[in-house]
Amino acid sequence: RWRALRAAAPPAPLAGGGLARLHRAFSGISTAAEGEPGTPAYRLRFKDASGNEVSPWHDIPLFTGEDGILNALFEIPKNTKPKMEVATKEPNNPIAQDVKKGKLRDYHGPIFWNYGMFPQTWEDPNSVHSETKCAGDNDPVDVVEIGSDALPQGAIEKVKVLGTLAMIDDGELDWKVIAIRLSDPLAKELHDIKDVEVKCPGVISGIREWFRWYKTPDGKPLNAFGFDEKALGKAHAMQVIAETHAAWKQLVDGKADKGKLWLK
Repeated sequence: RWRALRAAAPPAPLAGGGLARLHRAFSGISTAAEGEPGTPAYRLRFKDASGNEVSPWHDIPLFTGEDGILNALFEIPKNTKPKMEVATKEPNNPIAQDVKKGKLRDYHGPIFWNYGMFPQTWEDPNSVHSETKCAGDNDPVDVVEIGSDALPQGAIEKVKVLGTLAMIDDGELDWKVIAIRLSDPLAKELHDIKDVEVKCPGVISGIREWFRWYKTPDGKPLNAFGFDEKALGKAHAMQVIAETHAAWKQLVDGKADKGKLWLK
């Protein structure tokens, strides 16, 4: 059975193998879990109002029609450790736990913000960024949501874009867009990255340092950041979104090498 996502749903985590009502901003999408969380078989799948399975990467619209407001899909609730992500190489791109060297991947400590991705975006690994001199990481663009509520896995939310960090991970460019859920009480006070510094002191540096250090327990080096490690403003973040959306269009139109990625 599937259950529709409902805007009034409480942000409860998914029960093992069960269904959950989730917060959402995009109508007509429902979700169901297969398998037990914490196992390689676990998948969170999505379907449309007609009952067809859909891809949260390709089928959820990025743009909402409101300036600076985008749809985001959340894979990892704040204060949790399992490294969940949209499986870009699997049919219909369900959410699954990342696997490295045959083992399910967990962060070594919880992430302190809701973490997800922007649908219909792609960081092209064949395109070298003019400033950072790094190519994309072959994934959708990541979003770090700084609101007060923990958003359930699979939540689709309207978010207000505030800025971005240009993280460089193992030589690949991996943008971290900073945003806040439009319905969060603080959203009306945050309009650009400078507002985050004033209203939420320590949040930007916290995000930067968390992502700088999070792989070091595995013996990997510190991650770096372009643009002198500065958090870039909303205008730059929206430019990144526009460029990666254009790259996604090239990908789905067959004008870019898809490699092992699953496309509709």
